[in-house]
Amino acid sequence: MENMDSRLVKLILKGDQRAFAELVELYKDKIFHLTYRMLGNRHEAEDMVQETFLRVYRNLDKYDPNQKFSTWIYRIATNLCIDRLRRRKPTYSLDAEINDQEGSDGYGMLPSDERTPEGETLLLETQTQIREAIDSLPAKYKSIMVLRYLQDMSLQEVSDVLNLPVTTIKTRVHRGREFLRKKLEHKL
Repeated sequence: MENMDSRLVKLILKGDQRAFAELVELYKDKIFHLTYRMLGNRHEAEDMVQETFLRVYRNLDKYDPNQKFSTWIYRIATNLCIDRLRRRKPTYSLDAEINDQEGSDGYGMLPSDERTPEGETLLLETQTQIREAIDSLPAKYKSIMVLRYLQDMSLQEVSDVLNLPVTTIKTRVHRGREFLRKKLEHKL
């Protein structure tokens, strides 16, 4: 993957527009999943994907080929999401997202042998509570928790994306988990 990334970057820097389209195709879904999980809103996530690729295009000449391209693009997307979260008003509702089943993709999937109406209701309520708990995390913890647990990145990868020491990442993962545990033990 990384060899393909560096080949595409070189072609893009030479003015090859098809190479940029290929790069977008390679990363658009991954970046969307990241931004959606951080923001919890489909439209905002789509905006952040577009903004991420716009930043990549504008700043590709500043990309250091000695680092992984995926780390660089994830850093751009994560920073844009953190900025968006900081600008948000403190209270907002996710009811519209949850009512149409959008985004109920694994935050709180409970194992069940059979689906009953009561079980489905309980599952939806649990997912809602977990989503609200994640969304209530301060941005510095939320970005780390999303990258670590929802994007399945290692501590070192999260460290590279956020440009923070691994020790800081470990501390914030611990504090983020504690925050979630305390928040959820009152609700679940």
